[in-house]
Amino acid sequence: MTGKLVLLRHGQSTWNQDNLFTGWTDVDLTDQGRNEARNAGIALRDAGYEFDIAFTSVLKRAIRTLWIVLDEMDMMWLPVDRNWVLNERHYGSLQGSNKAETVAKYGMQKVQSWRRGYEAEPPPLQADDPRHPRFDRRYSGIGVQHLPATESLATTLARVLPHWRNNIAPRLRNGEDVLVVAHGNSLRALVMELDHLDRDEILKLHIPTGIPLTYDLDANLKALDRRFLGDPEAVRAAQEAVAAQLQQGQQ
Repeated sequence: MTGKLVLLRHGQSTWNQDNLFTGWTDVDLTDQGRNEARNAGIALRDAGYEFDIAFTSVLKRAIRTLWIVLDEMDMMWLPVDRNWVLNERHYGSLQGSNKAETVAKYGMQKVQSWRRGYEAEPPPLQADDPRHPRFDRRYSGIGVQHLPATESLATTLARVLPHWRNNIAPRLRNGEDVLVVAHGNSLRALVMELDHLDRDEILKLHIPTGIPLTYDLDANLKALDRRFLGDPEAVRAAQEAVAAQLQQGQQ
């Protein structure tokens, strides 16, 4: 029997709150973000979920969300696989920039192409920029040629999907229940694979912070059922946000 899968975007981060491009910058959760994580853990516990393994990125906003969830579920012992390939999309030299100010500098059309285009990449970090991941100890074991200075959604998907196919999917096929706590764009890659979305459909998809997205899968890991889990008001707000995002993308 195929295991159950839950995808969870980290709770609100400090740079989400400040309307800054975050990417690989290692910012923490806000108080609201911690509450979102706590509520996600309570919702999963109350729904009777138990997991065999969790997967997350190497960024603290995802890791701390996972810690809080597992604490609420009394599952702090759970094995955790942390991997940089589940990091958020790298926004290059835009990281740390205010989104509104970036629009004023580059124009709405250019910024929208970076944010919503499939293959468009923001301006890259220079190799000697201290923000470049090659200067970060957590990536010291990774060849510099594999570390991005900027990314499109397409290149983000390209690094996430092999991890799904080689490490996460086999666990599910083995009947294990899996929790993945990651980021908006890395999770979009998994949803694209699970729901067989094309490049236009994935651009319209928004994944809200702190609301578990649960999947029941068949033997081929095709989605039989998917739903948001948690407080009905929070779920309703998440569903409305997704619907509004989809509608905006069609205009």
